[in-house]
Amino acid sequence: MSITDWPEQERPREKLLQRGSAALSDAELLAIFLRTGTRGKTAVDLARELLADFGSLKALLAADCQRFCQSLGLGTAKYAQLQAVLEMARRHFVETLQQDDVLTSPEATRAYLSAQLRGYSYEVFACLFLDNKHRIIKLEELFRGTIDGASVYPREVAKRALHHNASAVIFAHNHPSGIAEPSQADRLITDKLKQALNLFDIRVLDHFIIGDGVPFSFAEHGFI
Repeated sequence: MSITDWPEQERPREKLLQRGSAALSDAELLAIFLRTGTRGKTAVDLARELLADFGSLKALLAADCQRFCQSLGLGTAKYAQLQAVLEMARRHFVETLQQDDVLTSPEATRAYLSAQLRGYSYEVFACLFLDNKHRIIKLEELFRGTIDGASVYPREVAKRALHHNASAVIFAHNHPSGIAEPSQADRLITDKLKQALNLFDIRVLDHFIIGDGVPFSFAEHGFI
């Protein structure tokens, strides 16, 4: 049975239009992206198989071109389309945050930082440089490391902040393990960075840890 034979309220596209994208499962969202299935399989069937093959939607989205194209029903055209969709999402978050004070858009800030850092298999430390109205100047990935951690140097962070004439910063780094909980080292380096930037009257507004779930906020937990 094809998807067009399903009850209208169960078809992914119609369901999205009627109830919004949040009402759809990962497989249903992926099926809309795929558009078609393969012989004997609907787009939803194919989407479920792909999610089982990759292990998760996150793993599928983070796959490189070679791994992505190994799966039945996918290819370079679909890979290019997916990368375009992901990049449009990132740019949407940037435009939203550039127009507003990031402190008035905490969910957009989280979503933007997650989109930038969640897919790495190694640790990346980034800094969001802000002007005196807390609007984005630039996001920079400053340090990269192995899966065990990245070395972060306060002096280099201060240099980049001064280069951008930033009045405030938000730090973010990912945990490739997927566990968005701060380590003692995370707390220590955050304190060192605050001390270094205080010398130049640059405020540290937050430090986010990006994992599989909701990013951990140092500010919300009273660590800043």
